[in-house]
Amino acid sequence: MKTWQGYQKGVNLGGWLSQCDDTEETYSTFVKEEDIKIIKGWCMDHVRLPFDYELIEDKDGNPVESGYAHIQDAIDWCGKYGLNMILDLHKTMGYSFDPAFGEEGFFESEKLQERFYQLWEKVAERFSKYEDRLAFELLNEVTDKSYCELWNKISENCIRRIRKIAPTIKILVGGYWNNSVDSVKDLAMPYDENIIYNFHCYEPLIFTHQGAPWIPSMDTSFRIAIDAPYKEMGEYSEKYLQQVTTGFAGFPETDTLSSAYFEKIFAEAISVAEERNVALYCGEYGVIDRVAPKDALAWYKKINEVFVRYGIGRSAWNYKVMDFGISDARMDEVREELLKYL
Repeated sequence: MKTWQGYQKGVNLGGWLSQCDDTEETYSTFVKEEDIKIIKGWCMDHVRLPFDYELIEDKDGNPVESGYAHIQDAIDWCGKYGLNMILDLHKTMGYSFDPAFGEEGFFESEKLQERFYQLWEKVAERFSKYEDRLAFELLNEVTDKSYCELWNKISENCIRRIRKIAPTIKILVGGYWNNSVDSVKDLAMPYDENIIYNFHCYEPLIFTHQGAPWIPSMDTSFRIAIDAPYKEMGEYSEKYLQQVTTGFAGFPETDTLSSAYFEKIFAEAISVAEERNVALYCGEYGVIDRVAPKDALAWYKKINEVFVRYGIGRSAWNYKVMDFGISDARMDEVREELLKYL
């Protein structure tokens, strides 16, 4: 399968320019140059930088120069320490993966879609000159499968317009169900040779999101160990995640999580990527901070085996806090070992 060189081991910088309080204090202090130096010391080759549209444009779509300056800082710091970077639009006007942000109407409004295209044209005009170490991710986590066909059309239109400015920069496209690996098969054929297929993986969700307060059906006190048999994981998935599919079918109920699980759930996407000669990239994966660090380490080991086997690039969620922080003090006892499996 095609491998995306330079983007094999990364970490997300979530909570800095996205999913934050949108204050200049946060923009100026949450991540600093020293953090990029630390990430380089972890032997990462890139970072994924989520950003929201409000960072770089006002309500009328006019540029906000201070926001562009923060992105430029990130690009400059990464350049200084030899890291590549993915610039990921986490929220556009009218759409966010999280309904709590109140963004609505993007998929129904040509006006909002046009604003999305123009945002990316402006970003490309400013930053495509760094294409030897920078890539663009069009939009984070489309949710509803019903948007699939329309999203394919919107993403193709956006790519076409970016290509007039940046003919060869790498562009990442993900699918429905929050960039589910199951949606890769339904992505449009790659526009050109510089398209990357992007997915996220937090499976089994009952393990990686145990106790997550943002899941309405989840009991926040619920805990489950990494070595719980598939039968138990399946039963609790049905109880606390309802309709979520976790991929346990076909495994003996008494088996426990192994790399074979990830091999199975990635198989279709790997096959599609091979047929279409496109690289696969996992833009987010990780384990909630309610999980014992040693259990989290075991999960990373298992998924990493499959990433490495197929040359799938990836970026762990998240560098710090955001319920998944790798640099958080709680991970001190396992971090040295964990870094081998990111």
